Amino acid sequence: MAVVLIGTLDTKGEELDFAREIIEAHDIDVHLIDVGVMEDPDIEPDTSAHEVAEAAGTSLEHLRAEADRGEAIETMGDGAAAIASRLHDDGILEGVVGLGGSGNTSIATTAMRALPVGIPKLMVSTMASGDTEPYVGAKDVMMLYSVADIEGLNQLSRRVISNAALAMVGMVANEPDISVSEKPTVGITMFGVTTPCVHTAREYLESEGYETIVFHATGTGGRAMEELVRQGLIDGVLDVTTTEWADELVGGVLSAGETRLDAAAETGIPQVVSVGALDMVNFGPRDSVPDAFEDRKFHIHNPQVTLMRTTPEENAELGEIIAGKLNAATGPTALFLPLDGVSIIDVEGEDFYDPEADSRLFDALRENLDDDVELIEIDAAINDDEFATATAKKLDEYLRTADGGQ
Repeated sequence: MAVVLIGTLDTKGEELDFAREIIEAHDIDVHLIDVGVMEDPDIEPDTSAHEVAEAAGTSLEHLRAEADRGEAIETMGDGAAAIASRLHDDGILEGVVGLGGSGNTSIATTAMRALPVGIPKLMVSTMASGDTEPYVGAKDVMMLYSVADIEGLNQLSRRVISNAALAMVGMVANEPDISVSEKPTVGITMFGVTTPCVHTAREYLESEGYETIVFHATGTGGRAMEELVRQGLIDGVLDVTTTEWADELVGGVLSAGETRLDAAAETGIPQVVSVGALDMVNFGPRDSVPDAFEDRKFHIHNPQVTLMRTTPEENAELGEIIAGKLNAATGPTALFLPLDGVSIIDVEGEDFYDPEADSRLFDALRENLDDDVELIEIDAAINDDEFATATAKKLDEYLRTADGGQ
């Protein structure tokens, strides 16, 4: 077993060698992957940049002669990901450390995101104090800001790199005392405005012998759940909060992309879906909302989060989209409609109460769903105990009758 260290030896050789020495001093092997493109290094890696390029289906000579920087970084990221995955499959990789600027941050985190959740992943980066979403994605990648540029060893860089190396030593040298549950696992999506629903449903499912994992529907949360479904780590989905599709359609900041709702449908695991928080599109602070939306209805959730009410027309389109996603399901699927409100602020007397918009959503779903999708309508709001318990019971029913269920 070894810690995999990823970096550009042609520009960061001294710093990478320093990190390697610290880790090896604690009797932990290091597998050094060179992803530098510009020239051959003075330090001998365990996997050369030539091998990384070949793993991506090209050659280092081609990248040096014909590729621009962007293409070279993307290619080496793909190659590093392929090699890291192979080392993991072979039982060699125990954890991953990367260090560098924007280029190697992109390369190394591409490799990290190719690995399963739970494998220690730590990136020392000049980019870690900014927007890290492109690097972290939906995986458990840790980002440590380097403070100064990673260019030579000095009293500051030695301290930061040492901390990173020792943190990785601590993670791989100590087996966490975590019991692995053999209970069927249910993925649940939640937003602040659907929390009561999820709380009630989660308690019911856990009382029936399930382990639950709740995902915050903030874009990365939805993508994380979908990825774990594809990995076979989730047995059923209680996808009550599909709000990320509102952001995808309208242009909010919490989109999970156009493949949201695909994983459960394609893998055939049981899924119970609802329309939680489709009354809103998410933006940052109020002054960050695009001028094109100035005439819309807003709710200030907190100083950093502004919610915008979806229109009747947008709700009709959302209904068509979600119906199409559910119609593609290969496993048992139910759609629950909370006829008295889709979020905690979409009930009578609250800011986003809009019966017309909700009706357009419900009508579009009714009109476009195939008969194979079980449609259940309840005269309750999404956060009412009656609604939450009904969704949980339906998923329990599906899981008990499905192959591999309880």
